[in-house]
Amino acid sequence: MIFRQLFDKESSTYTYLVADAEAGEAALVDPVVEHVERDLSLVRELGCRLVSVFDTHVHADHVTGAGKLRERTQATTHVSAQGGAPCADVEMKDGHAARVGRVAITALATPGHTNGCMSFLVAAEGERLRVLTGDALLVRGCGRTDFQEGDAATLWSSVHDKIFSLPDDTLVYPAHDYRGFTVSTVGEEKRLNPRLGERMSRDAFVTLMNELDLPPPGKIHEAVPANRACGQRG
Repeated sequence: MIFRQLFDKESSTYTYLVADAEAGEAALVDPVVEHVERDLSLVRELGCRLVSVFDTHVHADHVTGAGKLRERTQATTHVSAQGGAPCADVEMKDGHAARVGRVAITALATPGHTNGCMSFLVAAEGERLRVLTGDALLVRGCGRTDFQEGDAATLWSSVHDKIFSLPDDTLVYPAHDYRGFTVSTVGEEKRLNPRLGERMSRDAFVTLMNELDLPPPGKIHEAVPANRACGQRG
């Protein structure tokens, strides 16, 4: 399996490239529209063609590159059936399975940050499991729960039931990071995550999240409508 982590400085977004070199197939997860050329160039350099694009949710801080990538490559776009983005070719439900060559990508419904959040379990023979957690679980943190149908109690259940139930050595790759972290593990986050780890209770987490007083994302009024149209801004 080929696995690459790419970064957008403006929104602190990670885009992930997952590929099977032998099959010559690749997928992108959470692409940013400003980096479509960078991402397509990397796919070509690795000798692959883009077959699938996944968004973990309808982001509020950047515009997805999904629509433009589909136009350029005919790749199939994927988003949660609860995500409010009917533009996608595939509206995923929990457990939806896709393949990139011999690499399996399984959608795990992890709502709470938004109603339509999906995490993606990436599995290839002989490789450690990886889970792309979107904004549900960040390294030593989590996504906010105060807009887009967010709900703190739902997020707690999603992380504990769907992500923390994975093997402890599963590698955790979030959709964003604001402090320089790139990767963690399920075991680390269970022990050390100050919001969702073993030292926090569900009730205390809900109280904490409900008392956060955060400004809205700077691009929310542009990004959400665009992302509900797969990044097509009209």
